[in-house]
Amino acid sequence: MAATRFADRMLAQLDELGRISESPDVLQRTFLTPEHQTAHLRVAEWMREAGMEVEHDSAGNVVGRYAGTDASAPALMTGSHLDTVRNAGKYDGMLGVIAPLACIADLHRRGKRLPFAIELVGFANEEGTRFGASMAGSRAVAGVFDNSMLKQTDKQGISMGEAYQAYGLDPARVGSCARKPGSIAAFMELHIEQGPVLENEGLALGVVTAISGAKRLRVEVTGLAGHAGTVPMGQRQDALLAAAEAVQYIETRCTGTPTLVGTVGVLECLPGAMNVIPGKVNFSIDIRAAEDTVRDAAIADVLKEIKAICARRTLEVKITELYASTSTPCHPALMDAAETAIKAQGLPTMRLPSGAGHDAATLAPLCPIGMIFMRCTRGISHNPLEAVLPEDVEVATAALMHFIENFKPVQ
Repeated sequence: MAATRFADRMLAQLDELGRISESPDVLQRTFLTPEHQTAHLRVAEWMREAGMEVEHDSAGNVVGRYAGTDASAPALMTGSHLDTVRNAGKYDGMLGVIAPLACIADLHRRGKRLPFAIELVGFANEEGTRFGASMAGSRAVAGVFDNSMLKQTDKQGISMGEAYQAYGLDPARVGSCARKPGSIAAFMELHIEQGPVLENEGLALGVVTAISGAKRLRVEVTGLAGHAGTVPMGQRQDALLAAAEAVQYIETRCTGTPTLVGTVGVLECLPGAMNVIPGKVNFSIDIRAAEDTVRDAAIADVLKEIKAICARRTLEVKITELYASTSTPCHPALMDAAETAIKAQGLPTMRLPSGAGHDAATLAPLCPIGMIFMRCTRGISHNPLEAVLPEDVEVATAALMHFIENFKPVQ
């Protein structure tokens, strides 16, 4: 690839961040660990080199501010997360920090200031890997941090509040970094797609229309364990067979409806012996859609079918809701501006929803939000095989640069 304006240095920085890990074998950088702090300190160094004033805020975010010519104007906020899942790839989240960093560094080299400030945030705890409670950093910035999250514990029994203290932050002040209403004009996030749609369409970039809402459920089906050789087939109360029917129905119900997806990611069969009829099965359900009405209709059908299956098989069923979020639309003006920025690079584009959650959705109560997706190889993410094309990194950053330099607050 020929010399680039952005991508060479960005890819080197992404490689460097990808080596900051709790494990020597895989990338794992979870919230409020020494490795998390090391990554934030390194990004802070790059922010200062790019002409930004830097703060490590009360929620554990690293924040760089590139001042504008009008100190009273609302800022444009951008960024993404610097924490990872376990056995992660090195572009999820991190690309969305390093790309605007490159843009601001370019403005600084040119001595250019915009009418508004740019705030670049490396958010903490988007993934929720350590404590099971996600988006702590962006929730705090948006002013919607829930203090009950501080009671969540990791596998060692350490609470989030205790981890904040060990990190050098006061858990009672996590929410004090909330931005004042009207202080942020908009939030724009660049992110790898984490899916195969753009690659299948032969497109480098896409404009996100909405961040899908999700509902997660735990289902417990109870039958009767028995001897695999002595209980006739017609007289069994096999919990696994009911779960298998339910899983099949979820696939059928969620196939063929645009933006709707359903997943059973966990299935536990008890007692788990080869020669025993399963007496109890626990399984998870995750259903998402860009439209709340579409998702809720699917969930209602799934729950009705599970109850009918269990009644027919004389089984007990208990369904518990674990998590629920509403869909978050991106602002039409920001979608238009992102599309213009992509087309300015001589590229076609498309609009598509995000099935994954992002910090952008959490910030919606604070300001209008927008997102640009960049394709990733085979749509693979949350995996060491996560990969991007250097030319996509270059053009995605150029598009973000166009968006920033031409940004106007939305009405």
